[in-house]
Amino acid sequence: MTLSFQPKSTFNLQTIHQSVTVNFRYDVHFTTGLFDLDNPLLAQVIAASKEALPRRCIVIVDAGLLRHHHKLIDEITAYGQKYQDVITLVGDVAIAPAGEAAKNDPKLLEKIHLTIEQAGLCRHSYVLAIGGGAVLDMVGYAAATAHRGIRLIRIPTTVLAQNDSGVGVKNGINAFGKKNFLGTFSPPYAVLNDFNFLTSLDDRDWRSGVAEALKVALIKDRKFFEFIQANVRGITHRNPHIMQQIIYRCAQLHLQHIATSGDPFEMGSSRPLDFGHWAAHRLEYLTNYRLRHGEAVAIGIALDSTYSYRAGLLSWQDCQQILNTLKALGFTLYIPEMGERHQPGDPRCLFRGLTEFREHLGGELTLMLLERIGQGIEVHEVNIFLYMQAISILRELA
Repeated sequence: MTLSFQPKSTFNLQTIHQSVTVNFRYDVHFTTGLFDLDNPLLAQVIAASKEALPRRCIVIVDAGLLRHHHKLIDEITAYGQKYQDVITLVGDVAIAPAGEAAKNDPKLLEKIHLTIEQAGLCRHSYVLAIGGGAVLDMVGYAAATAHRGIRLIRIPTTVLAQNDSGVGVKNGINAFGKKNFLGTFSPPYAVLNDFNFLTSLDDRDWRSGVAEALKVALIKDRKFFEFIQANVRGITHRNPHIMQQIIYRCAQLHLQHIATSGDPFEMGSSRPLDFGHWAAHRLEYLTNYRLRHGEAVAIGIALDSTYSYRAGLLSWQDCQQILNTLKALGFTLYIPEMGERHQPGDPRCLFRGLTEFREHLGGELTLMLLERIGQGIEVHEVNIFLYMQAISILRELA
């Protein structure tokens, strides 16, 4: 069948071809004592814009952080007074609920938008988001959608946020029972990682962020995986120097991928950095977010690694190394929600996560699996029966 198009205009108008290149630049800083009065880093980052000073800012803090850092709001206020020639803190410090609750309540987004409007912020003002990955995601989405984008400075306070989610270009909230259904691609103005915040994390949150480091190591850097493997004891005993090295290398690999992949805003169907995530996002939902994101990612890594073995892509020796390292770090590799129901029409079927993952990617299903430790391979179709076998293996190892 041949389709023809007859222009209605009497003029023969040529198609206008448009191509726009946009360069983004942002720095990820590492420090301790960010709000100490003798630490000028935050003020320097804002002053570096070379614009008229002071600049208006609002601050949103993760409520979970305040349970351990009782003087943080006073420290922020004092810092604003010390550097008032650079920063004008507008209004009181706002407090957002901790964890995934920040992304599950759309009223919080409206509240942040209202705070931005009442503070009279413009596109050259700043929103300072201080907290874990979920709070950064929600506040980042609010900043990206107010005035079509207000400058966001992320101050991540968990391992996972400092090495992964807080240094990337995405934000979002959950909707319709789906992870990150609403969101944008919007790079931050800057990221300020303060290692002191990590000292107050409980063991679950300390460990959870290591799952994202393992993820990027498994698909990109065998030596990094071997470093994590060799330092399991130091990680579980909360050696801060080892964790700082892991955070730095993980953030570095993440940023390199964004800069060099050719698809920083994921316009195609490929998303290598989401290795293990199709199952992770689904399991978070199935457990009503009882699982931390990093804990779900660890299970997703175990599942996709074992599937890679069953599919003939990955050696059993490499698969065992991965599973043993996850277990040595203290991660659970199997939960009942993985094996309860496998009928595609069942609303609690784990494998509905594959459809949701494809929808979120766009285009065809594209999963990152493993050929060997440090080397990923993308596939566009999977065998559900082999996935069920992989689940059985993990159940037996539990």
